Amino acid sequence: MTPQLEAELAVRLLVALVLGSIIGLEREYHKHPAGLRTMAMVSVGSCLFTLLGAEVGNKNTDPTRIAAQVVTGVGFLGAGAILRHGFSIHGLTTAASIWVVAAIGMAVGFGLYVLPTICAVMVAVALVSIRVVEAKVFGKETEARIAEQEEGAQELHH
Repeated sequence: MTPQLEAELAVRLLVALVLGSIIGLEREYHKHPAGLRTMAMVSVGSCLFTLLGAEVGNKNTDPTRIAAQVVTGVGFLGAGAILRHGFSIHGLTTAASIWVVAAIGMAVGFGLYVLPTICAVMVAVALVSIRVVEAKVFGKETEARIAEQEEGAQELHH
């Protein structure tokens, strides 16, 4: 592997870190369990697995098989973020965010820059703006406020 190729791959890892961090910032700001560090690590890890399959593997390696395994592994990680409290379910948006961050990292690993950057910005904007729309149109309270209310109700029952 040439030093130029190694430098290009290192740049891809850095771009994946930055893009995952963009989404992680929103999650961290709203105090979700999978925040800045988690999203950054999922993006970089997905990117690295993709690089290993696409650039480092031998010619008999199918990079899409490695990508499929990343999707499966990230699915388990996202499933761990989903919690059920009584009749309500929390963490679906966090799980979906983990899933899309992995896709962003994989896209960067395959050498794309514009598409995953646009995706990261779109997801970050959607996470912020849809929260506002939900509150205004549907009268939904924020997840943090719901969690506080449920904690208070649990304390009353004990």
